[in-house]
Amino acid sequence: MCGIVGYVGTRATDTVLLSGLWKLEYRGYDSSGVAVISDGEIHMKKAVGKLKVLADILDKEPLSGSVGIGHTRWATHGEPSAENAHPQMDCSNTIAVVHNGIIENYLSLKEKLVKEKHLFRSFTDSEVIPHLIEKYYKGNLLKAVRLAMNDIEGSYAFAVISTKEPNKIICCKKDVPLIIGIGKNENLISSDTFAVLGLTRKIIFLEDYDICVVTNDKISIFDKDDKEVERKPSRVNGKMIEADKGEFPHFMLKEIYEQPKVAEKSIKRRINHNENFNPFDLAVSEGEFAKTSRVIIQACGTSWHAGYVGKYLLEKFCRVHTEIDISSEFRYRNPVLSGETLVMAISQSGETADTIAGIREAKLAFLKVLSIVNVMGSTVARESDDAIYIHAGPEIGVASTKAYTSQLIALNLFSLYFSKLKWLIKEDELTAKLKEIELIPKKMQQILDKSDEILEIAKRFHRARNFIFLGRGVNYPSALEGALKLKEISYIHATGYPAGEMKHGPIALIDEHLPVVCITPKSSVYAKMISNMEEVKARKGKIIAIATEGDKEVKNVADEVFYIPDCPESLSPILVALPLQLLAYHIAVLRGLDVDKPRNLAKSVTVE
Repeated sequence: MCGIVGYVGTRATDTVLLSGLWKLEYRGYDSSGVAVISDGEIHMKKAVGKLKVLADILDKEPLSGSVGIGHTRWATHGEPSAENAHPQMDCSNTIAVVHNGIIENYLSLKEKLVKEKHLFRSFTDSEVIPHLIEKYYKGNLLKAVRLAMNDIEGSYAFAVISTKEPNKIICCKKDVPLIIGIGKNENLISSDTFAVLGLTRKIIFLEDYDICVVTNDKISIFDKDDKEVERKPSRVNGKMIEADKGEFPHFMLKEIYEQPKVAEKSIKRRINHNENFNPFDLAVSEGEFAKTSRVIIQACGTSWHAGYVGKYLLEKFCRVHTEIDISSEFRYRNPVLSGETLVMAISQSGETADTIAGIREAKLAFLKVLSIVNVMGSTVARESDDAIYIHAGPEIGVASTKAYTSQLIALNLFSLYFSKLKWLIKEDELTAKLKEIELIPKKMQQILDKSDEILEIAKRFHRARNFIFLGRGVNYPSALEGALKLKEISYIHATGYPAGEMKHGPIALIDEHLPVVCITPKSSVYAKMISNMEEVKARKGKIIAIATEGDKEVKNVADEVFYIPDCPESLSPILVALPLQLLAYHIAVLRGLDVDKPRNLAKSVTVE
């Protein structure tokens, strides 16, 4: 959600900024802009829509200079427009600011500034920042930025350039990620390490209330007490993967098809039959895990659905009381946090604002936090006691696919590891379950090999206005995830329900026009699911079933059936995810929609 880049150096600044913005495109945005200092003035270009619009403008009218900032905006305050796009300027056009976050007291600040004759040009909360800096500037930009920070309530990361001190960028953060990329005779800032990897792998992660002065040859960081501090650089060793769709029409489809390989690599990394089963190199001791009597999983969106599956797995294999919480609720519901409790945070980006706040809530209660995350060095990973990395690689499509199935694999392995520590699983049983996990990539590929069957189902139902997804047990979260995927990219209203709850209200929606996706693999609740499908059929609902190969009974009830390979019940959500992803994808394509960048959505939600 929003992306910041900044550059000080000798390269073509507008090109560096645009390159960084391209790499942040996955975060979601609706407008973009860059500002560069040249010949004593700030020169700025902004555009609404895709980055290509801004790129075309810069191609015709390049901006020269050695200091610049850029931004991709996801609208919160004020609609997408050139006026509301960043950078935002002060009255005299000598200060430019890019901002990620939300300024909660911007209205009161704006009212005061307007009374002081400041002229506002946008409807954004962000515009108060350059005006505050302008107000406080008395020959020292660093001091003016600090005074502005002191006035602001909310979450923010922002970067400032000024013609009054033209050779530097000043940036700061609170509750929103911001990093410094260290180069040779050049330095960068960004919301995300991914944006700077082409130029450097040496990164400084700023801490809350840090304020940083960046020139081409020096980085000075001051803490909340204005004391200059050292922040130890980290070396990011992740692969630089270019945003290339290859032979696929969309990143989402590419990432769906990457899942077997991603799963295979992840499983091989974690399972070694020649050694004692210990799939994770964790700092939290085995003894601390073993005495855990309660687990709280907190996450958002698709990661929450993965966590919901994790609840079933931990209770089944580990016999440990497990709660699942949406992070935005967990942080505000005053949860009871005591005893031998482990808090697990799950996040694809590692920068999800509510999930980070949940981690801090747990740490205040002196609880251990274990995160499951994709991005090494992310805020979630750094603020947790330990992290399990899913190694899914960058996910460009906004709708999560390979990160979700990678989270499910990690949760399956963790639940078995936890069970072993608690002496609840025998060695031969553990070996058998690990061998089943090793078969998952091949079974995922078998599903993808017959994806045309899903396309035919999509052709039949892509004009539907509503969908219901039903599941039970460990596949109730699969119903939630299937509905979310369809909503995200096709804009069709879809709702996931536990199938047993259907009779308590949702059954009133069923008629001959309503498609109902029934997740019905062979499982401990299979007979119950068949009964629920009969109830849908009796009311003329159109049933799309996901079932286990060889199941003839389900074919007698459903209008359409897609078969997945046989697997243990605990692993079925991994296989079920693929046809649900493909169904959403093909329906969205058939409706002529932008699959990779659905409206109003951001990949990384870094504000509340």
